[in-house]
Amino acid sequence: MKTSTSEGKNGIQWTARNQLDDLDFADDLALLSHTHEQMQMKTASVAAVSASVGLSIHKRKTKVLKFKAENNNPITLDGETLENVESFTYLGSIIDEQGGSDADVKARIGKARTAFLQLKNIWNSKQLSTNIKVRIFNTNVKAVLLYGAETWRTTTTTIKKV
Repeated sequence: MKTSTSEGKNGIQWTARNQLDDLDFADDLALLSHTHEQMQMKTASVAAVSASVGLSIHKRKTKVLKFKAENNNPITLDGETLENVESFTYLGSIIDEQGGSDADVKARIGKARTAFLQLKNIWNSKQLSTNIKVRIFNTNVKAVLLYGAETWRTTTTTIKKV
């Protein structure tokens, strides 16, 4: 896959010297480009390399998210227009067209609340010490809340919410 996504300088600037062309894990792939043309070329290249090894891209599962895009033309794959979305989930984290973390933080707070409420019997137990309850909270609620937090844009608002 590396050869199909890094053929030129078509990614986004990550650091002063490094460019980020894609995010990939197992069979999940997120392509990154500055322009519509670069994204169209990258999409076609990934499809061609995939086909050469007997793999195909599921077009209905393939989404396009445009961030501050000037070109609203569709991205196509084998003549079919790929669906534009306002957000998508990648490895459990929500990525949206605003480029922020608000949607992901909100979802994490909701999941942590659910985890907390499912352990109501633990919190009400007189037989468990506060120390044990804190350990249970840290492993079952806090871990759910902070999953993926290292990727969040940490603003004062985000910190207050969490």
